[in-house]
Amino acid sequence: MTEGTIIKALSGFYYVKSGDEQVQCRARGLFRKQGVSPLVGDHVVYEAKNPTDGYILSIKERKNALNRPPIANIDQAILVFSVVEPALDCQLLDRFLVYMEAHSISPVICFTKWDLIAEDETEWIHERLEAYKKIGYPILFTSSLNQEGFPELRKIMDNRISVVTGQSGVGKSTLLNYLDESLNIETQAISHALGRGKHTTRHVELIPVSETGYVADTPGFSSLELPDLEPIELERCFPEFDAYRASCRFRGCTHLAEPNCRVKQALEEGEIDQSRYENYKVFFHELTERLRNKY
Repeated sequence: MTEGTIIKALSGFYYVKSGDEQVQCRARGLFRKQGVSPLVGDHVVYEAKNPTDGYILSIKERKNALNRPPIANIDQAILVFSVVEPALDCQLLDRFLVYMEAHSISPVICFTKWDLIAEDETEWIHERLEAYKKIGYPILFTSSLNQEGFPELRKIMDNRISVVTGQSGVGKSTLLNYLDESLNIETQAISHALGRGKHTTRHVELIPVSETGYVADTPGFSSLELPDLEPIELERCFPEFDAYRASCRFRGCTHLAEPNCRVKQALEEGEIDQSRYENYKVFFHELTERLRNKY
């Protein structure tokens, strides 16, 4: 028996890497009975008689896992959003941030197509970016036309397993092709009729970007469900509330209608971004409605 890491899952096969060896494995039927599926990123114990005939025997404990994309043991998420074509969607970005915060995955925001921004959009874009910087989220800017930002992106991927995800049509495949030219991932232009890109990625795979760093290519998508949270847990996914929640009058304050709420006071004083707070309210009511529909 040998230990390794699943680096690709495709058509019922799991490709497990151990040192310089890579073995094609199937999952034991026991996993199906237990309702457990191996994921890319899983550390596993396997047995193989040859490189194309192995079986995964057990899955080691995961530090985190996502359902979409289906991947485990992620160190950081590179959230790829364009500033134009398609237009920057801050509510969708906040959904991704909440999703990663809920799963204890460190997010890095990567803004693409910076060279295409129109002069009349510059002020609004910079205002939104400053709001995310103030919270403390790392931010990168890339331009495939000018080849800007890619060396910095590669550097932050060293010694980590990163997941690259985000809205469709924002240049994610172009970014991955830069990190590894041999990938030659299909890229497609934006559908102007729909205002979004076509899906170009069909499986999850860990791609080496350095001797010690891996990145997962994952499908882009234009919507994202909030994670499985109780409404009261949502505020923990907004780091800008951290400095104020302990000073709220009521324990378990939702920061919506309660009196003497320190978070709302910070909002009125401009210490918390209004747009982010409005999205917090939208998400809170969405989670509340989801909970109501369960019963």
